[in-house]
Amino acid sequence: MAARVVRKVTPTLDVETSLWDRGHVTVAGMDEVGRGAWAGPITVGIAVLAKGCPAVPDGLADSKFLSEAQRERMVPVVRAWVGQWAVGEASVEEIDRLGVTAALRTAGWRALAALPTHPDVIILDGAHDYLSDPMEETLFCPERSIPPVRTEVKGDARCAVVAAASVLAKSHRDLHMAALAGQFPQYGWERNAGYAGAAEHVDGVAAHGLSVHHRRSWRIPAQPAGA
Repeated sequence: MAARVVRKVTPTLDVETSLWDRGHVTVAGMDEVGRGAWAGPITVGIAVLAKGCPAVPDGLADSKFLSEAQRERMVPVVRAWVGQWAVGEASVEEIDRLGVTAALRTAGWRALAALPTHPDVIILDGAHDYLSDPMEETLFCPERSIPPVRTEVKGDARCAVVAAASVLAKSHRDLHMAALAGQFPQYGWERNAGYAGAAEHVDGVAAHGLSVHHRRSWRIPAQPAGA
């Protein structure tokens, strides 16, 4: 079977422009990083663009299509381009206690609450609106109401403002995991960011068991007896 080829898509402002044309002045993009990791927090980035913003910066793309060096070069460019931005986190303890969907919502609410002002509308990457559909009374509660949300499948690849949010979220989380790797070098988090698919991470868990930064509610295989 031939290998599947994933082509890099250049994000545009087409969706954002359609929302500006409907009367929204500020449009935000939101994207998450860390949903599928074994270790570390879930991180949600938000970036805001106003109508009449400059053109999309050269090199901007969904963070998954950028090398680490490309992404880190893009971070200051994105910060200068967007009007506002923020990053929110949900901790490992919150992921274990609340579940992934509620943890995503918590991180998204924290990112939104960190903005000086709320955008008029949010483009949320994916098909499910985890941001404005609260399910548990115990969740972190935003100080202000949630703006209208538009879900966009592959929004991080197609919508420039969502791509910007993805770059900021990915950079933030990767730097966090690299710092944790200094305390727990056996898992290779500076290279795999806590994700399950890396052989180095799998081997580290098999040899050393789980750390305090692993998600205990997840079925993580190949742990030493008693881990």
